[in-house]
Amino acid sequence: MTRAQFIRFVAKPVVFATALVPAGLMAWDGFHGGLGAEPIRELQLRTGWWALTFLMIALSVSPVRRIPGLNDVIKLRRMLGLFAFFYATVHFSNYVGVDQFFAWSEITKDILKRPWITVGFTALVLLVPLAATSNAFMIRKLGKRWASLHRLVYVSAALGVLHFLWLVKKDTSEPITFGLILAGLLALRLRRRGPKPTRPAAVSATPREPATASG
Repeated sequence: MTRAQFIRFVAKPVVFATALVPAGLMAWDGFHGGLGAEPIRELQLRTGWWALTFLMIALSVSPVRRIPGLNDVIKLRRMLGLFAFFYATVHFSNYVGVDQFFAWSEITKDILKRPWITVGFTALVLLVPLAATSNAFMIRKLGKRWASLHRLVYVSAALGVLHFLWLVKKDTSEPITFGLILAGLLALRLRRRGPKPTRPAAVSATPREPATASG
């Protein structure tokens, strides 16, 4: 089995199935009373946590692929990013449909007046064009603009971390951890994109004549 076949027929199915496990566990807990005394809040926290987790994993693919022998992990990045969008969408849908019962006037007021909801909603909106253009057709169509567009993922991730930080209020250890991971990934990216060291000027192969003193 070639490396490409392994990625396509083994790695991708395993990652896909594994990424669905959190959703399955949340559904199981939801039907069997395993979400605690505040099930809506618990579901919001879990879905948001997994959205950020998959976002960080997707962003980690680029530095990991530079390790010798691991370049092919880049083929998993799109799937990981789409699962981040999936859990973020479930997170927002839980707020819209379960928490607010589609009361759009109240939802609009929350988005405009509550900073943590405004920030979280903005993070999700930024992910929409990224998910919509995560296919070969759009990569070819957008060309160099595709890479520029997808840099918004760092803005979305930062807003997501801030949303999480404001949401939990007291125990901030997890959002701070996400923030540190994001800062490290961004530092790696900026370091890679930094100015390349200049090469010293080439020394002429033809020896110069020594300067002569005037008599």
